[in-house]
Amino acid sequence: MESPLALYRRYRPETFAEVIGQDHVTEPLRNALANDRVNHAYLFSGPRGCGKTTSARILARALNCAQAPIADPCGECDSCRELARRGGGSIDVIEIDAASHGGVDDARDLREKAFFSPVRDRFKIYIIDEAHMVSNQGFNALLKLVEEPPPHLRFIFATTEPEKVLPTIRSRTHHYPFRLIPPRQLSDYLHHLCVEEGVGIEPAALPLVVRAGGGSARDALSVLDQLMGGAGADGVTHELAGALLGYTPETLLDEVVDAFAAVDGATVFGVVDKVVETGRDPRRFTEDLLRRLRDLVIVAAVPEAAATGLLDVPQDAGERLVAQAARFGSVELSRAADIVAAGLTEMRGATAPRLLLELICARVLLPGADDTSDGVMARLDRIERRLDVSGAVSTTSDRPRPSPAAAPAPATTPSLAPAPAPAPAAAPAPPSSPSAPVDQGGHQPMFAPPRFDEEPPEEPVEPAPAMMLGEHAVEAAPAVPEPTPAAQDTGPAGSSLSLVDVRRLWPDIVDATKVRRRVTWIHLTQNAQVIAVDATTLTLGFTNAGARESFLAGGSDEILRQAAIDVVGAEWRIEAIIDPSAQPDAGRPVVVQASTDPVAHTRSAAPADETSGPPTWAQEGTAAATTPDSPPAWAAPQADRTDSGSSSTVQTATPSGSAGPSAAREALSRSREPAADPGITLDHRALADEAADPDDPAADTQGLDSTALLQQALGAKVVEEIKHT
Repeated sequence: MESPLALYRRYRPETFAEVIGQDHVTEPLRNALANDRVNHAYLFSGPRGCGKTTSARILARALNCAQAPIADPCGECDSCRELARRGGGSIDVIEIDAASHGGVDDARDLREKAFFSPVRDRFKIYIIDEAHMVSNQGFNALLKLVEEPPPHLRFIFATTEPEKVLPTIRSRTHHYPFRLIPPRQLSDYLHHLCVEEGVGIEPAALPLVVRAGGGSARDALSVLDQLMGGAGADGVTHELAGALLGYTPETLLDEVVDAFAAVDGATVFGVVDKVVETGRDPRRFTEDLLRRLRDLVIVAAVPEAAATGLLDVPQDAGERLVAQAARFGSVELSRAADIVAAGLTEMRGATAPRLLLELICARVLLPGADDTSDGVMARLDRIERRLDVSGAVSTTSDRPRPSPAAAPAPATTPSLAPAPAPAPAAAPAPPSSPSAPVDQGGHQPMFAPPRFDEEPPEEPVEPAPAMMLGEHAVEAAPAVPEPTPAAQDTGPAGSSLSLVDVRRLWPDIVDATKVRRRVTWIHLTQNAQVIAVDATTLTLGFTNAGARESFLAGGSDEILRQAAIDVVGAEWRIEAIIDPSAQPDAGRPVVVQASTDPVAHTRSAAPADETSGPPTWAQEGTAAATTPDSPPAWAAPQADRTDSGSSSTVQTATPSGSAGPSAAREALSRSREPAADPGITLDHRALADEAADPDDPAADTQGLDSTALLQQALGAKVVEEIKHT
């Protein structure tokens, strides 16, 4: 039983019409054959497996066809049958492999036999394959014969390196350069052969076969023949082709590209370790990664590239490419591709390819370390993408200004009974102080630092009418309007950010806490990691219980919540858990800080115990501000007063150390305290923190040396202190 031929031999073209991808060569040759204007010597050059030797055989069949001159051989005469796929060969068509017969003696032997007439056919034809292997002496021996051959003699040289052919020989031939076969045309041809062979093949496996062939029809057919031989009942699948050809699975490429977009170094280096541990070649992985980045660059420039056929990928793969390209900037993608391409060149011949691959990934992850123009543009791209995720940049002109306080209704009864207040409200701010920030409920906070970058309110605030308290006249604070149902809704705003987006924006959020309270920034950079996130809750993992308790006890969770509102516009509830394996997320380099102004927003009131101590100077100062023309209570000292109509003397310490307000003012202030309503409390320490300058020393750490500060804030234990003189 005759063994079957290899696939590339069974489907070797027998006419010029069957040759694919070489129309620029086959059409002129067919016209020359039909018009009987054939030259005595031809030079076919091009990459391997593109049809040079096959075209030379077709040309020889057409020259010696019984019906010549004819464009295509008839396939019926003796000469055509002898030179067919399974033919025995013709005595008048001689093929010589110059790789083993390229010496001067072989050339002399050819020259002696060439003068004999053909035995049966019209021409004696010499097909010299690998012609560039003929030595200079051999070419010189053939030079006279090629220049002035006998009428019955024809030469066809085939070579992959035409520049190595002796110029005097090359100048006496008709040169036809062959090209690589286009991928789409080769893919259609392979699919047609699979149908002819009755073997199924997945559409996703065809690009792998074409890629392995590299534009060579013979190489592609050899690869397809191997896959057909190992195919099972399902035919040639994508998994089978990827495993046999050694290509990186799409899941690994998706994982590393997503990690690059999220600047997740742990995942990137985890993929590198997985590549090495599974026995894959780091060079092949780098090449596949470069191809993926090239596809993303094209998709970023032409989003419909996959649909229009610009990229030969399946539909689902095209959708993944569009989603991945949207998470990068065009400059950032181009920079990553340049880094991987340069690294791939360095990896050729390297003894430690894994080390080079890890260095490539490190360069892609750190555009801040690249001081070239590409690195700067990549950082700008990253900033723009962060703004696209978190919304437009919030400026002072964009922030809502607090509406002027409503004119209070005059009090008709000087009652000191505590009335239930819906929320603590501040007295109208003096004209010298710009409009104060507005809290989440839409009201002005009780205390806020003066701001000089906003315009003053358009309408002046009317002074509050005076009310009688005992025998003294006391000016009443303006009445607080009833809160609307929208204002009472204090639920956290939903957020559509994923965990990858939050980790990408995390460095900006952490930097926003630094301008509010440095201790919070230290906790987040050294002890905390983002574990999970949903629409309402942001979960942080702390390395130990001491760090978690210090974070919560100092009110740092509220600082972080406000920073998240400023940077990404998401109002989360902060949940802290203990996770010994947590690694701080904020340690990565940050390109820029967030553009929003963290002072422009204030935190919402947190529960606090108002009965545990005397009222703070922030409370007294706020309650004493009665008219727009009077300075704030915390700015001017107050004299001690004694109410002659009462038996008690009220004296309150002010920041300057002078006496506090009168008994009437204290009584009025107490009547307006939120403690009157058990459901509403006010965190005066939080309000004081908002008023303090970020560079002011914290009250609980002022006067402590570095050792005591580390022990109190972080729960650290100093083992040894080295002092430099």
